[in-house]
Amino acid sequence: MTAIASTLASIVGAENTVYPEDNPQILQAIGGKPPSCIVYPQTQAQLAEVIATADSHNWRVLPCGGGSKLSWGGLTQDVDVVVSTKHLNQLIEHAVGDLTVTVEAGMKFGHLQQILVNSRQFLALDPSKPDSATIGGIVATADTNSLRQRYGSVRDQLLGITFIRADGQIAKAGGRVVKNVAGYDLMKLFTGAYGTLGIISQVTFRVYPLQEASGTVVLTGSAEAILQAANTLRGSALTPTQADLLSMQLVSSLGLGTGMGLIARFQSIPESVKEQSHRMLEVGQTLGLTGTVYADADDSNLWQRLQEKIHNPATESTITCKIGILPTAAVEVLTGVEIGLVHLSSGLGVVQVQNQTQALKVRSLCQSRHGFLTVIKAPVAVKQQIDVWGYTGNALPLMRRIKQQFDSKNLLSPGRFVGGI
Repeated sequence: MTAIASTLASIVGAENTVYPEDNPQILQAIGGKPPSCIVYPQTQAQLAEVIATADSHNWRVLPCGGGSKLSWGGLTQDVDVVVSTKHLNQLIEHAVGDLTVTVEAGMKFGHLQQILVNSRQFLALDPSKPDSATIGGIVATADTNSLRQRYGSVRDQLLGITFIRADGQIAKAGGRVVKNVAGYDLMKLFTGAYGTLGIISQVTFRVYPLQEASGTVVLTGSAEAILQAANTLRGSALTPTQADLLSMQLVSSLGLGTGMGLIARFQSIPESVKEQSHRMLEVGQTLGLTGTVYADADDSNLWQRLQEKIHNPATESTITCKIGILPTAAVEVLTGVEIGLVHLSSGLGVVQVQNQTQALKVRSLCQSRHGFLTVIKAPVAVKQQIDVWGYTGNALPLMRRIKQQFDSKNLLSPGRFVGGI
């Protein structure tokens, strides 16, 4: 056992200190030399002591939860230790009447949903890998998808966090009630910061009542007609909980028909779902589109297959990218990729490309439409040659100053964020 591993084993126990070779997934996310060890603190106090020890020795730390998104973002450089919160997985408080829940960061998303469903509630997020994603990892990467149509982003639903500072001190922001506004900006900073400002140990979310019924309408056909249908839906009184534009090959691979696709999910009382689905079908018929309604088990199965297709590429060499564009430019961008979807209202989405050249081509198109393309997941060789984030805004100096304030030694997730932060 190395000196680093030996020191940290004295805090968390030898059984909770392992070598990277035992977890190849870790090595895929790291540039340069592999870390000395991976440690699994069992309590928040242990986590704080591990980070304080790393700070005193100037050890570079890569935080993670279950590791499902460690391959996202830039390659971290010369990491000394990986710290996982997966064993910090307890329910702290579920205030059913207040529609809030507080859990430790290592709790898996699927486990939390099982707890909430017993009270006819749910957390309105749909992370990329719901079975393996942890709550802390979801916040750290701001990972939610189609449900943002109705419920907004991770930031919009986060009420409070507890985190470990780079020096090992425990800090809090926000609270456990919906109307609490203390620490509002700090919570937003940590959401999507990829563990570069501190390590999240607890989170409080607002939750929502489960809806009685759910139904999905899929429209397929020409790009021009799909664009018109999307514009009509955006300007209508219909209230889908999820609504996405789908590329032609994605539509085909899911067996939904031919041409581009528009998929809209309605969740409410049965009468409302039926009426809204009917109106959506009428929109499609007017434009000459093919329409299909999915209900009950078919509805759930469709969205599960869609998520698996878009977030689990067929080959390891596939490059998965997050894009953001003006919603009105979504159809144009999707015609240039094989597998891709764009959320109807936000213009955010996910596309798959096969090589670096294609990624840069789609990035150029997005930027020309006042948008962006960020490479989420790609082979290490690709990430070593391409600017993963492709950031062209003017906020990088401010981001660097914030990083300096929170982590002056640059010990947390070094190199993983925008501009090598």
